[in-house]
Amino acid sequence: MPLTINGTDHDFIGDPRTTLLDYLRDECGLTGTKKGCDHGQCGACTVLVNGQRINSCLTLAVMHEDDQVTTIEGLGTASNLHPLQAAFVRHDGYQCGYCTPGQICSAKAMIDEAASGWPSFVTADLFEPVKLTTDEIRERMSGNLCRCGAYSNIVDAVTEILETKR
Repeated sequence: MPLTINGTDHDFIGDPRTTLLDYLRDECGLTGTKKGCDHGQCGACTVLVNGQRINSCLTLAVMHEDDQVTTIEGLGTASNLHPLQAAFVRHDGYQCGYCTPGQICSAKAMIDEAASGWPSFVTADLFEPVKLTTDEIRERMSGNLCRCGAYSNIVDAVTEILETKR
């Protein structure tokens, strides 16, 4: 069964009960995606599937035949950081770093969702273009927990990227 992960084709032939998270970490060697709670509550395992964020601990690898999966390793490298990765570094949005891959993948998808006009619970006007205010960012990132409490730094990093795009 073919999966494309970070632009590379992989052939999944394992146990059909294997989660996407375990496949990424154990079979593909992509350990950037973290196993936090293994219950979909912390967001440490957030990856992008066809551009949308998902908790990879809650889905089976076999469910993603022909999908495009992007992990933190697919966004940038140590020598060529994605703009969000660089902003997290500048704003100290990573602290211990455990949740950071999921936070960055989630932030990437959040920016794309807002650009597509997707409202959130705190969107004030459903007929106006979505503006990612601090409240919007906090609401949309609420599925990604940070035990270090770097939330304000994460919001600052995302805000920097949004200001750069304007």
